[in-house]
Amino acid sequence: MTFYTLKYIQNNQNTNQAVLYVLMLVAALAMVIFALLYLHNRFATRYRDLGIIALLFLMLFAGTQYEKYVQISTQKSQAVQIIPFIKSIAKDENVSTSDVLVNSTVLTNGMIVRIDSKNIDYQLNLNDDRNTYTLTPAHVIDHKVEVVK
Repeated sequence: MTFYTLKYIQNNQNTNQAVLYVLMLVAALAMVIFALLYLHNRFATRYRDLGIIALLFLMLFAGTQYEKYVQISTQKSQAVQIIPFIKSIAKDENVSTSDVLVNSTVLTNGMIVRIDSKNIDYQLNLNDDRNTYTLTPAHVIDHKVEVVK
């Protein structure tokens, strides 16, 4: 079972998208170059075809980038919910926020909360309004856990 710290959740809200940006830039440059070559020599239709292929790659990369943007914004909004929850647990249990571990990066009903310094596990039960919760003592079957900091 994998548990996450508050530090991990806060630091991993941004993902590295440099590779996709480079591919989009290469596709855009290729499209411009092939368009210029086609305009220079209108009888060589291969440049037009290559330009269309570059345009299709650019659209593919842009669509992938948009999909990742939507996914990341959803994760950020869900991470915004879990950060105050972890801080609330730390305050209620009189421990530091680094001692509170959760097995999900988003606030979900039924997730496991571990107080590391006390070595206690709880199961989260959220109410319908997601503003109140109860913690029920839980027992983890596999005690071999991985903590991602």
